[in-house]
Amino acid sequence: MTIRRSRATATATLAAALCATALLPALAACQPPSAERGFVPRYEEAAAADRDSAAFLKRRQLMEQATADLNALLDVPHRITVVARSCAGEGSGYDPETRRIELCYDDLTEDRKLFEDADGGPADEPLSDVVRETLHHEAGHALVDALDLPVRDRGRAEEDAADRFAQFMLLRGPEGDRTLLTAARAYDLAAAADPTPDPDDEHAPDPARAESHRCAVYGHAPTTHTPLATASRADCPTTWTRTRTTWTTDLTPLLRR
Repeated sequence: MTIRRSRATATATLAAALCATALLPALAACQPPSAERGFVPRYEEAAAADRDSAAFLKRRQLMEQATADLNALLDVPHRITVVARSCAGEGSGYDPETRRIELCYDDLTEDRKLFEDADGGPADEPLSDVVRETLHHEAGHALVDALDLPVRDRGRAEEDAADRFAQFMLLRGPEGDRTLLTAARAYDLAAAADPTPDPDDEHAPDPARAESHRCAVYGHAPTTHTPLATASRADCPTTWTRTRTTWTTDLTPLLRR
């Protein structure tokens, strides 16, 4: 969920220099870019420790489903590559320099362990929900970048906007409420496992992100989710309406007619 810049920028600069001097004419990096538009999924070879997570991701077709949903709604004029890879703990994120979302196999391994330790059983279903939420959160960053929205590069404000995009996108579908509630539980489990927030993390604290998702679910359909009704969530329908209206307005230039 981190927005990474320096490593990708340095790599791209080096590749461009080598291509310009014809030292690497046969490399894919020196070939003309594809004419593809929109969100495009791609898998990289997994490290040995991540092979089970990579196989799970491919078997479930989660990236394919998420990118298809995004492309059905939006006509993004450039390619945003969604890459699954081994990240060695670096963390899933979006890189605006390369317009690339990276989904880390090792993040899946950690999230699976959270649910298996808590529930004592298989975690394929909750893990699928967490992956969906992560992909849409990172897509939110990509769209903030593509549209040059006012929250761009504003740390917590951009992270909150990306969370709200995940809510907006997922609640368009019939299982979005379950997905967001599962993601909220994952944030709760992560907070319980490591209750001290990272002072350098630009995201809201995990409990706050969990509550934001629950508020969106309740605000979207209060009569369906009466168990979520509390005094502190009385304003959630208004909050959800604001989220939906803001993102619909911001996305207008990209919406398919």
